[in-house]
Amino acid sequence: MRASLGLALSLALCVAASLSASAGLLPERVARAAQERIAAGTYQTLLFGVVDGETSELVAFGSLADGTPPDGDTVYEIGSVTKTFTATLLARAVLAGRVTLDKPVAALLPDFKIPSRAGRQITLAELATHRSGLPALPFNLLPKDQANPFADYDTAKLKAFLAHYQLPRDPGAAFEYSDVGFGLLGQALAELEHTTYDALARDAVLQPLGMTMSGTAATHALGVRLAPGHDARDKPAMNWNIPGLAGTGALRSTVRDMLRYLRANMGIDASPLAAAMKLAQQPRHDMDRTTRIGLAWRISDKGIVWHPGMTWGYRTFLGFTGDGRRGVVILSNTAADADDLGFATLLADAPLAPAHKAITLPSSSLDDYEGTYKLADKFLLTVFRLGDGLFARATGQQAFPILPSAPDEFFAKSWAIGISFTRDAKGAVNGLVLHQNGDHAAPKLTAGELPPELREVAIDVATLSDYVGKYRATFGVLEVALKDDHLEA
Repeated sequence: MRASLGLALSLALCVAASLSASAGLLPERVARAAQERIAAGTYQTLLFGVVDGETSELVAFGSLADGTPPDGDTVYEIGSVTKTFTATLLARAVLAGRVTLDKPVAALLPDFKIPSRAGRQITLAELATHRSGLPALPFNLLPKDQANPFADYDTAKLKAFLAHYQLPRDPGAAFEYSDVGFGLLGQALAELEHTTYDALARDAVLQPLGMTMSGTAATHALGVRLAPGHDARDKPAMNWNIPGLAGTGALRSTVRDMLRYLRANMGIDASPLAAAMKLAQQPRHDMDRTTRIGLAWRISDKGIVWHPGMTWGYRTFLGFTGDGRRGVVILSNTAADADDLGFATLLADAPLAPAHKAITLPSSSLDDYEGTYKLADKFLLTVFRLGDGLFARATGQQAFPILPSAPDEFFAKSWAIGISFTRDAKGAVNGLVLHQNGDHAAPKLTAGELPPELREVAIDVATLSDYVGKYRATFGVLEVALKDDHLEA
C-alpha cells in the first residue's frame, strides 16, 4: 500500500499537511524499488521524507502488522543516527566556549578511569570521529536478554570496562567505528551540563526544533505510536533500551520530526543550532577511500552528507547533498539495508540493488554451503550455520544472516549483498561469487588450504573445558559448552 503526504514547513517549523496524489519529489525508480521490496517482504514499512529546496514531502509504503499504513507520526528507532545528535550537542558546547574539541574526555568525567596510551589522552574530537582507539562494543556487554542487549548495560558497567581496557594504538592514530566512544561522549556532554543525556537531547535539540514525538525514553506517547520492529530474518525484534550508551543510538523519532531535523541540518529552516550543525558537518579525517568523516557525519566523494542507523528491528538513512538542495530521511521497521534507496533519492546515477524474496530450503541442504571462501589474500568469507539459518562473516567484520532466494542463491538484508554459490561437476559446492560493488569470485578452501588459525586440531578434553563459557560476539552472546569430547556453541 502506498500513500503520499505533502509537507510545507515554515521557518517556525510549524507543519501544514495536505494529501497529494503522487510522490512528486521521490524519484520514480526509487518509488518502484520501494514497492518491489515491500512486495518481496524485504521491509514491512518504508517511510521517506524528501526535501527539494523549500518543498518537503512524505511518502509511505507498506502496512503495519495490524494492516494500517504508517504515517508521519509513526515512531521508529533511529539507531546510530543518534550519533549526529550527539555531535550537534558537542559542536554546540564548543561554540558556547564550554569545551574545545581537543579537550580530554577524562577532564569531564573525573569519576571515570579513561584509558590512555603513551601519555596521549582521548579527546572529545577523537570520540566524535571514531579515532579514540576504543572498540566497537565493550567486552563486558553480556546481556541478560539478548533481544534487548544494552538494557542492563549501565554507567557502572561502562566505568568498569574503561578502567581495565588497554588501547591497542595511540588515540587519533586510525579510524575504528566505536559505539563505546559515542556512548562515552554522550555521558561526558551530559555531565558537563549536570543532567542526563535524555534531558540534554530534549532541551538542547528536540524542543528547539519542535520535535515533539522524539526522545530516548520509552514514554507512553511514543509507545502507542511505535512501529513494532523486525530483524533481518523477518522475526519480531524487541525494542532496545540503551541507558549506559544513550549517545550512540538511543533515540526514537518519526519521519515528521526527522524532516524538521533534516531541514535544519540542510540550512533551509532557521534554527538556533545552525552554526553547531555546520561545525559538525565539516570533514576532518578520511574514513575510507571514498568517505571522509566530520563529527559523526560522513561525507562521500560525491558530496553527500549522511549517516545510517540500525538496531535489530529498524533501519534509518539520513542524508543530503552538500549544496543543501536535496535531502532525504528513510525509516523502516525492518533491519534491512536502505542506504542505496537514500543515495538513489539524492543522486540520479546511484545504483539500486535488486529486490530479493526469501524462500525456504531444506535444513539439511544448508550444510553444503558451510566453509571458508577466499575473496583475496588475507580476506576470507566464512559461511556457517547458526540455528536454522546461515550466517556469513568476512575477515575483521561482523557476522550477518544470509537468506536463500533460490537454490545456491542467497542475499543479505542487513547489507546490499548477494551471494551465488558454485558447484563442481560432482555437485559439491566449490566456491561463491559475492555481488557487492561488482562480482567477486571466491574459491572454497580445503582443510589444507586454511590459514593455521582456522585449521582443526585435536585437543584433549581437559584443555577443552577451559573454553567453556559465554562470549560476546557481533551477533549476540555465544555460549560454549563441552559435549563428550568436543565443544558446541
